Amino acid sequence: MNEALKELLDLLDLEQIELDIFRGRSPEERIQRVFGGQVAAQALVAAGRTVPDDRNVHSLHAYFIRPGDPAIPIVYNVERVRDGRSFTTRRVVAVQHGKAIFTMSASFHVTETSVEHQATTMPEVVDPETLPLFRDRMLQVVGNDSPMREWLAKPRPVDARYVTPLTWEAHRDPELRGSKTNVWFRYDAELPDDPLLHVVLAAYASDFTLVDTVLLTHGLAWGASNLSGASLDHAMWFHRPIRVDEWVLYAQESPWSGAARGLARGEMFTRSGDLAVSVVQEAMIRVR
Repeated sequence: MNEALKELLDLLDLEQIELDIFRGRSPEERIQRVFGGQVAAQALVAAGRTVPDDRNVHSLHAYFIRPGDPAIPIVYNVERVRDGRSFTTRRVVAVQHGKAIFTMSASFHVTETSVEHQATTMPEVVDPETLPLFRDRMLQVVGNDSPMREWLAKPRPVDARYVTPLTWEAHRDPELRGSKTNVWFRYDAELPDDPLLHVVLAAYASDFTLVDTVLLTHGLAWGASNLSGASLDHAMWFHRPIRVDEWVLYAQESPWSGAARGLARGEMFTRSGDLAVSVVQEAMIRVR
């Protein structure tokens, strides 16, 4: 297990400071705001710690309200909205400087059996082992003498391998633009058999590339284009158990953008082709 993954797991081990009140911190990095996937993952941990073990999260709906300050802790207040016979509902508010920066509603469900179907199929893509690391692919684009080299050299908690073009590649070559992104990802270490942990880590990874799917359509790229953006809201549905220490294909597309916003949706498939998670996100995107 690399140091980046160890650090992430430590960040997700929230401190409980009172009944239904938890505190989380951010990595010690020189960043302007907290990564949205981190806040969503920590909020889901806080909610999950107030729910019986026999109930697994099946959906979450979240709003990013203000940028998070990475220099100070985030306090997560959990409201026990409902405890039913089959479903449990929690609402989480993340607070910094006395103001809400993020809200999330999450629903948990006991395991039941019923009718089943899967209308969507996993895209036919090459195996992840045949694809280069994200770091190596980006270095081919920006060059070894790029100021980004130091940032790219840092270990990452998630091993992400792109089947489709990177936004930087599409920025330089208009023929590579498109509205779909396919990315294999996994956490490259054997993780405990804790269903909540795997769901939380899926939520963390879900925010990495969704906005990029919007940018890819227009040949835009962070750091290469004069643009600014931020996640506005985020929704996830968990259809079946998922292990994120095994390869997951994250198939994403952007059906629309306009009015300084862009919509992206994604589906996470197990390597055997089972649909495990559905994701939808809207983001603010401003091009100056």
